[in-house]
Amino acid sequence: MKVVLYIILGIVIIVIGFFVWFFVVFLQVPELNIPENSSEKEKVVLIDNWLEKLNSEKKFNGGILITKDGEPTLAKTYGFTNSKKTEKLNNNSSFRLASISKQFTASGIMLLKEKGLVDYDDLVLKHISNFPYDNVTIRHLLNQTSGIPDSYLDLAEKEKDKIGILTNEKAVKLIADNKPKANFKPNEKYDYSNTNYIILARIIELISNQSFEDFMKNNIFIPLEMNDTRVWNLISEEKTFKGKTDGFQDLAGEIREIKPTFVDGVAGDGGVFSSINDFVKWDKFWYENKLISNENLKEAFKRPTLNNGEKSNYGFGWVIINDDVVMHNGAWLAANTYFVRNTKEKTSFVLLDNSSNLFFDKIIGSIK
Repeated sequence: MKVVLYIILGIVIIVIGFFVWFFVVFLQVPELNIPENSSEKEKVVLIDNWLEKLNSEKKFNGGILITKDGEPTLAKTYGFTNSKKTEKLNNNSSFRLASISKQFTASGIMLLKEKGLVDYDDLVLKHISNFPYDNVTIRHLLNQTSGIPDSYLDLAEKEKDKIGILTNEKAVKLIADNKPKANFKPNEKYDYSNTNYIILARIIELISNQSFEDFMKNNIFIPLEMNDTRVWNLISEEKTFKGKTDGFQDLAGEIREIKPTFVDGVAGDGGVFSSINDFVKWDKFWYENKLISNENLKEAFKRPTLNNGEKSNYGFGWVIINDDVVMHNGAWLAANTYFVRNTKEKTSFVLLDNSSNLFFDKIIGSIK
């Protein structure tokens, strides 16, 4: 009996010891100390050294970009492209952007507007004939004020055995067939919904008569010479592509790959991959470009006026912090992403990680 008690006591001590180590030691991030009188060059060196340390402690696996006046002051990657750790990341490695993809989807809609093929206040029903919400406009989708419940994943799960790989077309059909009850009237309030941006991507497909992937490639990425940027999912012709990073988890030395599932044939809410180098071009795009007029670009950063007269803070794929600062983040399949721009200071900050990083928000908070 005593032997059994000793064994149980030993197990309890080991479990308690693990949790103490995990929360007290492992989950701590070394402090980033930047003296107030540091020059910009000194700050960059300190951040670089700090991220190198985090990488050595398996607390960061990704890339950083800091720009000033459109030029990088720090552009670097740390770690590996996948769980096998056979290939090191570089500034052309393409990271899964998760929800930062929404601003790319918005740019596709904005380009269609530029070409006179849509209006932001078009009813979605004009472009998707069996759409079950007859008073929702494209602008409502862009601004996340449609009231459409974020239901496409739940609907797909119920039909999993019939669906195969979920696509934008199938996702919108599920919504049309099931007609989930709206959460509120359009423009009544802001409610973040991935479903809104799946629908936007489907509109792009229907109007352009191309896949969302091909439209973005031919009309946005190639013209901008964003060679490391593309839409990729399980319905892409290529099973993988050069420079692609894969998601993995490295927790206390236990490494496992995080793979896409049947729902990862959709895009619009996510699905875009891009590199540290291409984010320099993407940051510049939102100041001025040859594809979309400056007047049209401003639409992305307007605070929507809700039905009650209050202002919301979600533009076209951007969270509007104030008149000068916009940002977006994302998380999906081990990817963690963050992008913030200060148009007054002409600065930007990008952080990308492909390793299910538990410390991601702490790292952002330390650098900002």
